[in-house]
Amino acid sequence: MRRKHVPSLNVQLLTCMLLLTATVAATAQSLKKYPIEKTGCSVYMFCDPGKFELSMSPDSSKVYVAECIHEHVYYDVICVRMKESIAKADEAEGVLVQYLDYLKGSFGTISAVGYGKGHRLRGNEQTRGIVDYWKDEKGNNIKVKGWTNGRFIAVAMVISEKEIPEPKVNAFLDGFVFPDEKKK
Repeated sequence: MRRKHVPSLNVQLLTCMLLLTATVAATAQSLKKYPIEKTGCSVYMFCDPGKFELSMSPDSSKVYVAECIHEHVYYDVICVRMKESIAKADEAEGVLVQYLDYLKGSFGTISAVGYGKGHRLRGNEQTRGIVDYWKDEKGNNIKVKGWTNGRFIAVAMVISEKEIPEPKVNAFLDGFVFPDEKKK
């Protein structure tokens, strides 16, 4: 009986390493850090969002918004400097849920997978993150990830007519940086 050719473990490891290297290189090749005006916050993006537009929310919180397009995908960032800080992380997460619910209406969302909670920004227990997938009335696919540390709410979203390029956009969705907590 003839045995089928089975690649050696070294060949398999080399193949995995090459695929991982190619994925990381493709994801990281144009990711750059952009400051969000004078908030102390920043975001890593694949395209230059330009100047963030400032508006005031009904409760007088400052809302900074910017977007850009890269490879037919829209990258949107919303950063809210809350008028009043929320000390308890679970309460801040509740406010984040309310804000995401508000955004669903603003973006004409007709379906959603449902909020995935329990995320921490780079392992920081003082942060809370929520992810969801939406479809809007135009048929666009939207992946949204919201973050809060009790002083800021940050929402990063990608919008695409086609399937969302997951590994690449995840680097952006997790690329929000809150100001150093020591500089309060």
